[in-house]
Amino acid sequence: MASWGEFERQAPALAALCYQRFKATDLMMLGTLRKDGYPRISPTEWIIHDGDLVLGGIWQAKKALDLLRDPRCTLHSTTVNKDGQQGDAKLWGRALPLAESRAEAYWQQVFDETGFRPEGPAHVFTIDIESAAYLAFTGEGTMKRLQWPGSGEWVVTRP
Repeated sequence: MASWGEFERQAPALAALCYQRFKATDLMMLGTLRKDGYPRISPTEWIIHDGDLVLGGIWQAKKALDLLRDPRCTLHSTTVNKDGQQGDAKLWGRALPLAESRAEAYWQQVFDETGFRPEGPAHVFTIDIESAAYLAFTGEGTMKRLQWPGSGEWVVTRP
């Protein structure tokens, strides 16, 4: 498991690609596990705070309750078309509640960047990254994949 900062140090090219894709819309798709075991996919906002990938959420939102019950999750960049040439960023890991001692600095950063600060309680999680991948397709159907952990080399699959 790695913080975002550790991921950047261990796989700088992959981390940069993931960051660019996530930043393109400032939104990610979060996959969690519901209480009944079925998957849940939810959009979520994110920031990098003090070397951590951090997700904030509405108090008692279903996705937050999912993460409190089972911290395993996946994060996926938003997709705008079916050709896959823009690339997909994917992370797998575990969500941990943000330490209370870090909350004020986090909320100040959110306010500085967005002008938003919740009036009541909210759920905030840091993501411990277990693995990551970036996939992109060419017009000829070739798929390129970069993954971590891994060799740091692109794997190319031809049709």
